Amino acid sequence: MSRTNKPTSAKNEPTYGEAAARLEEILGTIEEGEVDIDALSGLVKEAAELVTLCRGKIQAAEVQVKTITEQLERETEETSPGEDKSGPLPEDIRY
Repeated sequence: MSRTNKPTSAKNEPTYGEAAARLEEILGTIEEGEVDIDALSGLVKEAAELVTLCRGKIQAAEVQVKTITEQLERETEETSPGEDKSGPLPEDIRY
């Protein structure tokens, strides 16, 4: 039940969802006792690699979110209330 084709480059790297699904699959296999003792160390090694991959993806996403929110905050600070580039808010429009 072990996988032989492991990702070797970013191009073949699984998505976060794929890695998490594979981790759950490995965990289920181990918990159900379906794993041969000879294959156990290989599954644990694969799981460790997937955990590292997922952590890296989470950290990268955190950096991207922080960068985007900081950029939005700077743009908000640079735009005074009277200079809103998006136009008037619905409550500011008089009919």
